[in-house]
Amino acid sequence: MRHVGAIAGRELKSLFASPVAYAVLVLFAVLAGFFFLTGVLQFQDYVARLQAFQAGEQLTELNVNDHVIAPFIHVMGVVLLFLVPGITMGLFASEKTNGTQELLLTSPITIWELVAGKFLAAAAFVTLLVALLGIYPAILFAYGDPELEKTLAGMGGLWLLGLAYAAVGAFASSVTRNQLVAFFLAFVILLVLWMIGFVADLGAASGMGGGLGEWVSGAMRWLSTAEHFESMLMGLIDTKHVAYFAALVAGFLIVTKAAVESVRWR
Repeated sequence: MRHVGAIAGRELKSLFASPVAYAVLVLFAVLAGFFFLTGVLQFQDYVARLQAFQAGEQLTELNVNDHVIAPFIHVMGVVLLFLVPGITMGLFASEKTNGTQELLLTSPITIWELVAGKFLAAAAFVTLLVALLGIYPAILFAYGDPELEKTLAGMGGLWLLGLAYAAVGAFASSVTRNQLVAFFLAFVILLVLWMIGFVADLGAASGMGGGLGEWVSGAMRWLSTAEHFESMLMGLIDTKHVAYFAALVAGFLIVTKAAVESVRWR
């Protein structure tokens, strides 16, 4: 795996040589600022109304983590669902378009090194986005008293979610030479993984399928990225959530490797 670092560095340089990376960073920062400011203003308005009605008991139960930070991180998880495919769409598709994939496959670089290097570059960019996002909750620590552990759990959940998105995006880019197709394929897979938990809840609420239906609903909820992410947003750090995201990343990297390797079979 000695070439992984070099491949990741080359990919990051290529990413920042194009305006896509800067556009994603600016858009992410602007959206984060908008949603953060909106959340803070709504919280202030809610506190003012409770004070006006002298609702002392409700005021003591207010928590800035539950009312500002967690909703903010949650909505940015949805924003990543749109932005990460924009970063990953060119990982393998651009190599095919430029005719450099064959050169890479005939070089001493192994396919695992190629896949791991490109994923590492996307993961580094996701880490940069999450670090940028961390500035906003840090402002609240300067003026208030949020729960550090709960905030870190939410940020950790967002980071794991972003890594899973990067792995899905790498797979989508490996099966096509068209970057636009790669973007939409990744987006659709991520949307299905996000929404599958809500679909399971709707099925369970309607009582479909009896015992088998409950088993299917449980399996669908386990597959949902939203279920695991939202649990971490609530401060519940469980190894099953970390294991889920690790399995998702590993699974999509394995099928990405198979997709890249399939070129040799043709």
